[in-house]
Formats: sequence, C-alpha cells, structure tokens
Amino acid sequence: MSSALSFSVVEVDGAKALVPFIDGQSLVDLVAAFETQRGFAPAGGYAGIIPAHFDFGDLRRYYEAREARQWPKPDHAWLLGCDCGEVGCWPLTARIGVAGDAVAWSHFSQEHRPGWNYEGFGPFVFGRQQYASAVSRAVEAVA
Repeated sequence: MSSALSFSVVEVDGAKALVPFIDGQSLVDLVAAFETQRGFAPAGGYAGIIPAHFDFGDLRRYYEAREARQWPKPDHAWLLGCDCGEVGCWPLTARIGVAGDAVAWSHFSQEHRPGWNYEGFGPFVFGRQQYASAVSRAVEAVA
C-alpha cells in the first residue's frame, strides 16, 4: 500500500518553505514524534526547505534524487531543514529511490547526529504519478 504525498507552502520571513505531508501528516511532526519516542535530544527542530535560501537545482529532479549536484549526496535529499531557515543547520536526510511505478523515502538520517538510528521510521512509498503531481504543484507554488 502506498502513501500520499502533498506539500504545504508556508511563509518564513518572507520566503516560501516546502513542508512535506505524508497521508495528511506533516513530516516535521512525524519525525519530531519519532525522535522524542527514541529519546533523541534535541528532538525535532525541523521546518520545510526554503528554495530561495539554497540552490537545490531543478526541484522536480531534486525530489527524485536526480539533480546533477544532488544535495547532500547522490540518491539522497534533504527533506527538511532547520527551523531557523537554514537547511544545512539541522537537515533531515533520506534516500530517495525511484523504481517502476513507485518512489520511496528511506534510510533517514540526521547528519549532525550520526549515531541516531532511524530504523522503523519509514520507508514511505508513494505512487510515482501521485508523487510527481505533488512535487509539480509544490514547485509551481514556490516559483
């Protein structure tokens, strides 16, 4: 069974941030709850990424981990940044896999806490068409 992806566009100091929602739940809230449950400190502290603050390249390609300069590394993407507005300050990273009719977010990590284990968080699998439509709407909303 696949999940549904959507994005909320929120204003942060005059810039537009993209916050992913999985089955109607904010990824910010989902990961904060997971980190709290695991006793990670500090837990949470995430917000959406702000394309105006960082050159992600083509966001449609970025969200499929196919951008020429993929951040933070090939096959991975920063899905959330810090609540201060800087993606590199406190990023939530995931592996993005595209295969057939599905896109999966898995292997989550917090780069500044390499000892934190996100096993059991995800994977989140989306239908490729629904995923592409959600990403396209998000990209248009921040253009």
